Amino acid sequence: MSKKARLILAMVIIEAFLAGICWYLARYGMANPDRVTPDFQAVVGQTMGMAMGGLLGIGVILFFVAARNDRKAQDKTQR
Repeated sequence: MSKKARLILAMVIIEAFLAGICWYLARYGMANPDRVTPDFQAVVGQTMGMAMGGLLGIGVILFFVAARNDRKAQDKTQR
């Protein structure tokens, strides 16, 4: 499996995990309005959106690094 494929698989798993946390917290806030602050949903949305977006941005950069490393490894095996 190439480094690009492993990176994509890892990013999908991590993003799905973060989406699950976001979904759980959103449902918790809706089910328990007396236990959370009035701006709980907005705070959860902003925080999880920032975490998921930041991770996706880093993932794009890492994808290009992994593609370069795959090309270097392929060049070494052809020589």
